[in-house]
Amino acid sequence: MTTFKDLGLPLPIVRELQRQGITEPFPIQEAAIPDALAGRDVLGRGPTGSGKTFTFGLPMLTRLSESGASRPGHPRAIVLTPTRELAAQVRERLEEPAAALGLRVLDVVGGVNINRHIRSLASPVDLLVATPGRAQDLLDQGKLFFDEVAIAALDEADQMADMGFLPQVRRLMDRTPKNGQRLLFSATLDGDVQKLIDRYMHDPVTHSTAPVSASVDTMTHFRLLVGDRDSRHSVIERIAARDGKTIMFMRTKHGVDRLVKKLRRVGINAAGLHGDKGQSTRTNALAGFADGSVPVLVATDIAARGIDIDDVSLVVHVDPPAEHKAYLHRAGRTARAGTSGTVVTLVMDEQRKEVDTLMRKAGVKAKEIAVTADSDVLAKITGAQAPSGKSLIPVGQQQPRRRGAAPKRGEGAGSRRGRPHGQGNRSGNAGNRRRRSS
Repeated sequence: MTTFKDLGLPLPIVRELQRQGITEPFPIQEAAIPDALAGRDVLGRGPTGSGKTFTFGLPMLTRLSESGASRPGHPRAIVLTPTRELAAQVRERLEEPAAALGLRVLDVVGGVNINRHIRSLASPVDLLVATPGRAQDLLDQGKLFFDEVAIAALDEADQMADMGFLPQVRRLMDRTPKNGQRLLFSATLDGDVQKLIDRYMHDPVTHSTAPVSASVDTMTHFRLLVGDRDSRHSVIERIAARDGKTIMFMRTKHGVDRLVKKLRRVGINAAGLHGDKGQSTRTNALAGFADGSVPVLVATDIAARGIDIDDVSLVVHVDPPAEHKAYLHRAGRTARAGTSGTVVTLVMDEQRKEVDTLMRKAGVKAKEIAVTADSDVLAKITGAQAPSGKSLIPVGQQQPRRRGAAPKRGEGAGSRRGRPHGQGNRSGNAGNRRRRSS
């Protein structure tokens, strides 16, 4: 068995990985780490969850530890990622190996007060993890400089292309020294990603794992015919009440918020994830989902890209995605690292033709079954069960009574429900502030 020490990583990193219970490298790590340590430009092709972060991150840290010191505002290595969540994950995975070598890792992302980043950059940072927009803001303000970047990594490059970030990525890469080492990791290496390769990489060596696919042996696909919209919602509630981690995908931010509220109203602890959420809200949602205290994550495609969370046993396409690549990326949140997982698509009557086309393009063979909320087959496939019915929505966020409406029987001036207009909301909001600060 090959070990991380055999790959040429320094003993402090090897010991830190052992402390975390990580002793055997993934295939892409075993193949690519020696080339990255040797200073070669590396192209890594593989889906999220294949071990890419350590594949580029550990060689970056090793090479940084062997050369000089960083100056404030002048990182010696950068990692660009498409989303805040992925940036945070990369930073979290690399912080402890970096500390073992006496190095500092920092992430800078949108949605966080830029002054906080400016203060952090006033101290030396060795490895900077950034979303393109925030990195550009800091460069424009003269608080960040890429003139000493010896190693640059692009993580989830295909997703940055899909999200329209490539013009920003090119502007950022143009600010780095032309003779620096480049590491690019992506699920695909074609189209716009190939343009990045041609422009910035020097004689790269390519290492691949299995591409994004729906044919993972441990992944099972179902098309659940749910009838009309009302019937679909009853099915959603039952599925969301199951035991275990569940990700439910919606096409729109509004759809995410609406579904989270409906689920919480019937006693299901769900959290939403989309681009309009504040950073602290997004961080808390992911932390709760990762530790199991929030078992249901409702997300848009973009917000969930790159998220690598263990033990997700069910992915639900509440809204079927617009195109087949999104189906594969969504499905890839489950059945990771040899674990089993189930992917279900909820299909209303008017969506059957659309979903047939989607499945065919994705190369998915899904068993089609008609279900109702209380059918045994739904419970067998998904673990669906009845929700508690006990609302998790705070009193202050319940639907307010229309202004000027007569109080209900028993709502006297001295009763809790008979307070002057607005006091109930202030009480509820204060309660919310206390919960958020805890």
